[in-house]
Amino acid sequence: MTISKSSLSSIPTCYATVSIGTPDTPLDQKLSAIAEAGFQGIELGFPDLLSFASKNYNKQVDPQDYDTLCDAGRKVAIMVEDAGLPIVMLQPFSNFEGWEEGSEGREDAFRRARGWIRIMQAVGTDMLQVVLTPTHPHSHFPKKNKTTHTHTHTLKLQKQQVGSTDSPHALPSLDALASDLRALCDLLSPHKFRLAYENWCWATHAPDWTDIWTTVQKVDRPNIGLCLDTFQTAGGEWADPTTASGLIERPESGGQDEGLGERFRGSLRALAEMVPQEKIFILQVSDAYRPREPLDAGADEQGLRPRARWSSCLRPVPFAGGYLPVVEVAKAVLGTGFRGWFSMEVFDGGPEGGDHEWKDLKGYATKAMKAHERLLQQAADS
Repeated sequence: MTISKSSLSSIPTCYATVSIGTPDTPLDQKLSAIAEAGFQGIELGFPDLLSFASKNYNKQVDPQDYDTLCDAGRKVAIMVEDAGLPIVMLQPFSNFEGWEEGSEGREDAFRRARGWIRIMQAVGTDMLQVVLTPTHPHSHFPKKNKTTHTHTHTLKLQKQQVGSTDSPHALPSLDALASDLRALCDLLSPHKFRLAYENWCWATHAPDWTDIWTTVQKVDRPNIGLCLDTFQTAGGEWADPTTASGLIERPESGGQDEGLGERFRGSLRALAEMVPQEKIFILQVSDAYRPREPLDAGADEQGLRPRARWSSCLRPVPFAGGYLPVVEVAKAVLGTGFRGWFSMEVFDGGPEGGDHEWKDLKGYATKAMKAHERLLQQAADS
């Protein structure tokens, strides 16, 4: 499919609130910076809603205090309307699928699902991002008073979240995972809500776009689709933060993997040819810095695998020092005919992966918008 520049002019732009400032940054300041940079919508990060609620009610709000969170959500709905930024998606709902029948974890997962649906109603969004559980959760049920089921752009909270599901136990079957997601779709359906399913490239099962596409097909519900991500695709199938080259290597071949480029191009061709445009709900965009030193190949003390550590603080906007083939991934997605939301979801701690001081929110959001515009220019064929 030819990707004409004229066909890209109407692509809507979105920015994830967890990708600017910190959870302590006032939400109104984040919204102002995003709106002034020209973005047309936001992904509302649960950590930002939790922080907003805690500040407004002068207490530490529990992640499952849905009455308080919904009340705060109604206030957020007014704020985003005033800013001209509809909430495209609430994110990230995790650790849902794969629990054993009758387990406490399964009961908690469905309780949280019903609570998040209430939040979606309160904030006024129709799409829920569900991230693929990175490892089998059976023996790692998260405690209620910890934010283990939320995703954030700080290394500490991401360690809590991903580490809570890092288990060597037997994995659930595809049928079981699809059954759980089908049940979630059916909970969302009466409200006309959609489920955007995302892979994480460090998952021990289903780390690639092909895996979640297979799952989505198995679920077989009209309100489930893909949340594709340039980092998760290129970072899992092409790059490797544990090697000196930053690329996937073959130790048995002396390091270099001569077939890597062709395999990756083949994967992108398959994406463009196999996935119907209507089953892609959103494309998240970020690049990645090549680590100054290869990351240790093992999990850290919190259970985070190298790609998870890489993801948490080394993901800038495109064209800002990263090295992933972001344009190629975007072209493959556009090759399906998709012209929906492009969303900046970055976790940028600079090339060293340190803390970002966030002195200029508007400046960073503007930089992200310029990167978006350049990405579309380079993705166009004519």
